[in-house]
Amino acid sequence: MRLYSLLAAAKINLYLEIVGHRPDGFHELIMVMQSVSLCDRITIRSLGVDEIRVRCDHPLVPADKTNLAYKAAALVVERFPGVMAKLGGVEITIDKHIPVGAGLAGGSSNAAAVLVGLDLLWNLGLTQAELQTLGAELGSDVPFCVSGGTAIATGRGEQLDPLPGIDGLHLVLAKYESEFVSTPWAYNTYRAEYGDTYLADTQSWQARQSQVRSGEMVGAVAHRNAHALAQHLCNDFEKIVLPAHPKTAALKATMAELGGLGTLMSGSGPSVFTLAESEAEAESLAASLRAALPDPDLGVWTAQFISSGVQLGG
Repeated sequence: MRLYSLLAAAKINLYLEIVGHRPDGFHELIMVMQSVSLCDRITIRSLGVDEIRVRCDHPLVPADKTNLAYKAAALVVERFPGVMAKLGGVEITIDKHIPVGAGLAGGSSNAAAVLVGLDLLWNLGLTQAELQTLGAELGSDVPFCVSGGTAIATGRGEQLDPLPGIDGLHLVLAKYESEFVSTPWAYNTYRAEYGDTYLADTQSWQARQSQVRSGEMVGAVAHRNAHALAQHLCNDFEKIVLPAHPKTAALKATMAELGGLGTLMSGSGPSVFTLAESEAEAESLAASLRAALPDPDLGVWTAQFISSGVQLGG
């Protein structure tokens, strides 16, 4: 029996700007993305039958063909015909730690881990770039989740340019378990309310990318300046998600009042994070948050920035 155990890292958005509407139906984005140490564990094990099986004990995670991890395995089987018949199928077990539906790319990170794991299990010899190309067919966040670290993401999020990471920066993450935000709803609502501000063509999008690349957020990351980075946290989705989700808006306000370097909603939400300079500060902020909002529905985690996406687990 052969198996691989992998850690699939969550991601946060330090910067998320919605630039325009693409001809392919997606949105043109400019983001700064960061991997954090909150991880799911993905175990990929050989089976003696030609099947893909997914197991997860989290009640909100499907164990069927709709799971992105299953889709990742199916894509590899499709692209490498005969490999399953020769080597057997796979069982994918997901040990879930990243909150579900949180804007932290949990599903995308699981898919990325399956791509990496099957490359190892079946000795496919794929490069990271080839794995990312496959990942882009599954979802816009999957290519970043393969490589991880810190990166500028453009296009619909699949075009990546690595940035130097800020080692040792910690954070507190929080999400109400009963709160969910539909990503399609978020994009459609943003378009309805702010579509008149969209830049209209590729040339304008590229000019805006250049402005952001030479701007203060990217400069703060490049110089590993945590204080400057925190001052330029930005997420366009906050403009439509927070008014529609008052519990999440109140959570962000409470977290910001408790201190830390800066507070932001991640992705399309509804998770919120506060940056901290040390593990001790993050733990103190987490304890203060639990005391300020003693709600059993509120999940609170501490984590830190890491330099990789998918890692081999111990």
